[in-house]
Amino acid sequence: MKELSGDVFYPSKEVLRKSRVKDWDKLNNFANEDLQGFWEKEAKELKWFSKWDKVLDDSKKPFYKWFTGGKTNIAYNCLDVHLKTHRKNKVALMWEGEKGECRSYSYFALHREVSNFANVLKSLGVNKGDRVTLYLGRIPELVFGMLACARIGAVHSVVYGGFSVEALHERLEDSHSKVLITADGAFQRGKIIKLKEIADEALQRAASVESVLVIKRTGEPINMEYGRDIWYHELVTLPMINSKNEAERVDAEHPLFLLYTSGTTGKPKAILHTHGGYMTGTYTTFKYVFDIRDEDRYWCAADPGWVTGHSYIVYGPLLNGATQLLYEGAPNYPFPNRWWQLIEKYGITILYTAPTAIRGLMRFGNAWPNRHDLSSLRLLGSVGEPINPEAWKWYHTVIGKERCPIMDTWWQTETGAFMITPTPVVPLKPGSGTRPFFGVKMDVLDEDGNPAKDNEEGYLVVKTPWPSMMRTIYNAPQAYIEKYWSKYEGMYLTGDSARRDADGYFWIIGRTDDVLKVSGYRLGTAEIESALVSHPSVAEAAAIGLPHEVKGNAIYTYVILKAGAEKSEALREELIKHVGHEVGPIAKPENVEFVDSLPKTRSGKIMRRLLKAKALGQDPGNISTLED
Repeated sequence: MKELSGDVFYPSKEVLRKSRVKDWDKLNNFANEDLQGFWEKEAKELKWFSKWDKVLDDSKKPFYKWFTGGKTNIAYNCLDVHLKTHRKNKVALMWEGEKGECRSYSYFALHREVSNFANVLKSLGVNKGDRVTLYLGRIPELVFGMLACARIGAVHSVVYGGFSVEALHERLEDSHSKVLITADGAFQRGKIIKLKEIADEALQRAASVESVLVIKRTGEPINMEYGRDIWYHELVTLPMINSKNEAERVDAEHPLFLLYTSGTTGKPKAILHTHGGYMTGTYTTFKYVFDIRDEDRYWCAADPGWVTGHSYIVYGPLLNGATQLLYEGAPNYPFPNRWWQLIEKYGITILYTAPTAIRGLMRFGNAWPNRHDLSSLRLLGSVGEPINPEAWKWYHTVIGKERCPIMDTWWQTETGAFMITPTPVVPLKPGSGTRPFFGVKMDVLDEDGNPAKDNEEGYLVVKTPWPSMMRTIYNAPQAYIEKYWSKYEGMYLTGDSARRDADGYFWIIGRTDDVLKVSGYRLGTAEIESALVSHPSVAEAAAIGLPHEVKGNAIYTYVILKAGAEKSEALREELIKHVGHEVGPIAKPENVEFVDSLPKTRSGKIMRRLLKAKALGQDPGNISTLED
């Protein structure tokens, strides 16, 4: 194995021996040399009712199409195909509620639940192509509902179960949803989120919704509007609803779902994904990156309301016949060991979560995870934002006991599946997602479109199409071209800045609007935040740029201290020096403000624009995505 520069963690002999992909370079070369051949080979492992005429149709760039002419159904591939194998009675989904209630479903049982749910939707007049919005907590019915929509060829739009009235209303209106699926409420940190109450208010202004299907979760009394609202448990037990439901044979390019981006910058936009390409992308990436085996017990601790939950809770794992856990509650409720308790209880082998959660749990120290047996774990994963080396090392050492490779994945709602990621045999550098996935060609460019030099920051782009790519922005094809394809001809602009080191490893810096120019130097907020978090007293940090007469921008930072650390002027000065030491004098913050919390979206991303607006005394704008 080639010696790499910097801080490198090489895979163990055991990992190399057991891994599905033994020779990463060989598979990568094949995929790069024959892009269509690679994806066609992967697609052939899935069930198609009729084969495609063309693997890739690029006749109307950038509106690429994949597997055109092919007929399939992603829900059929998630469920029906497994009923003909040894997986029929294998556990597909284990669920634990916040209060400790447990349910589990085999592939056979999950197929029955989804078929019943599909028949319920049909009884409400939902047809192929109709939009259905789901607004639920992390309960199995959310998974059933998504798969049921896919099964009958309807298009699902999941709205995170904690969004405000306005956020739900905006999404219902934009998608012209026919049916809303919600619940009487959801449990979160011992409290009840009144989903139905929020939905009722949003529905006052959403004319397209004809029916509201309500799941009973909390048992709290709610308003049920006659002629519009129906209890799911009453409808599903009717004699006309039986478990027989043939999956709709849909075109590979048939719409599967709309998912709205979190809206940290302006109005949320609906990203459209389709059955065939998205299925192939999520199946393949999940299989290789998590090196999935029949005996694994996988847990993605995200919410199905985000793309991570779509791709790597609902679709990727089920396409691969995996067994997985879905947990309703928060990581540290009622105590900071809840996650570690679950890993021990269910024998979880793969944990996939966000750096925000890792840093949040890191704050409570090592004693909480150390009191649990985490020896079942063999792989760890990270998603959602760049992971700072300090958090990476804690995750690797304390949770993974230095045995578990960390699959640090970079991708987007728009990409549908992993784009930059290792597989278990790839040497790891803390803080880097390593290299692009097989068949994905990426680059870092300067303003003029030239490849950036080693370790020079620039714009992250994708140079070749890939199956799970978004097809358009719903109802806004021109905006799709302008936002993603207009800066560099023939290349997809990710909106992220990055650098690439001499070994070809990519380092994500942050959103291009989160890049600060200080005295002519480009500095990423992630870089400054990572430096602050590497200090033993700091749990979390956020950096913003504020106008400065001389420097153009001055750096202001906000810091949450670890338990036991004391706020003081001396510590403030120490942190400023620490950043100067870690990043360079140019990166020294003008100020470090100690805070108890940071404004975040419900997906865990820091809303830096709110910090900026507050500091400048400006209107914060749309805050519908702000967590409570």
